[in-house]
Amino acid sequence: MAQDRPFLGILLMLGFCCLAPLGDSLAKVLGETIPIPMLVFIRFAVQAAVLFPLIWAVGQPVRLPSGTAKLILLRTVLHIIGIGCMFSALQYLPLADAIAIAFVMPFIMLLLGHYILGEEVGRHRLIACAVGFVGTLLVIQPNFAEVGLPALLPLVVAVVFALFMLVTRKIAKTIGAVPLQAISGLQASLMLLPVLFLMPQAPDITAIRGDIWLLLALGLLGTLAHLLMTWSLRFAPSATLAPMQYLEIPIGTLIGWWVFQDLPNGLAALGIVITMASGLYIILRERRLSQHPKSTAAT
Repeated sequence: MAQDRPFLGILLMLGFCCLAPLGDSLAKVLGETIPIPMLVFIRFAVQAAVLFPLIWAVGQPVRLPSGTAKLILLRTVLHIIGIGCMFSALQYLPLADAIAIAFVMPFIMLLLGHYILGEEVGRHRLIACAVGFVGTLLVIQPNFAEVGLPALLPLVVAVVFALFMLVTRKIAKTIGAVPLQAISGLQASLMLLPVLFLMPQAPDITAIRGDIWLLLALGLLGTLAHLLMTWSLRFAPSATLAPMQYLEIPIGTLIGWWVFQDLPNGLAALGIVITMASGLYIILRERRLSQHPKSTAAT
C-alpha cells in the first residue's frame, strides 16, 4: 500500500485541473455536430484502446483485487453519468460558468470524505475549502433564467464526481491507475454500445470523420486527466485535494476566453481570485505538513 505523499498528490491534481477543461472545451465544440452519447462513447473507447496495449506492452497483469469488482463497476457508472451530464451542460452554458457551478463538488467531497471515509479534516483545510466555496459562489452566473433546467446539470456533475472521487480513493491503493482506467474504459464502452443503437437518429458519419482528430484528442485528454486524478488520490486523501480542484475554475475561464471569447464579469473575476488564493494556500500548507508532520499534523 502506497504511503500518503500529499505534495505529490497535489501536483498530480494540478495536472488534472489543467487537462480537464481542455477536454471540456473540445466536447463543447464537438457537441454542436455530434450527439452526446456518441461523444461519451468515443471518450471511453479511446481510453480502452490506448491503455490496454500499454498494459500488455509492459507485461502488467490486469487483475481485479479481491472485493473491488463492485466498486470498480460503480465507479464506471458514476464516471459515465458525470461526463455525460457535463458534456450536455456545455451545450447550454459557457465553459467557465459550467465549471463554476459544478464546483460545489470539492465542498461536498470534503464533507463526504470526513463522514463516510473518516478522513481527518483539520481546521486550516476546512477554512480554506470554505473560502474557496465562497469564491465559487461569486463566479456562478445567473444562467437559470436563460436556459432553465439544463443549468442544473453541473450540480448533478458535482454530486456524481464527489462520489466518484471517494470511490476512487477507496480502491486507488489496491489497483494501479492504468489498469483501473483501462478496465473502466472497457466497461463504459460496453455499457454505452446499446445506447448508441437505441438512439432515434443515427450519428452523422461524415461529421465524425471530419472531426476524427479532435475526437481522438478528446479521448486522450480525458484519459490522461483522469489518470493524473487517480494517481493523486493514491498519494493524498480527498480532503487534502478538495480545495486544489478549485484551480480548475480560473484555468477553465482562461480556456473559455481563448477558445470561445467568454469572459467573466467583475464579480466572477473576484471569485476566481479568491479560489486561486485558497488553492495556493493549501499547496503551501501541505508542503509544510510534509516537512514537519509531527508539529502540524492536527491542523
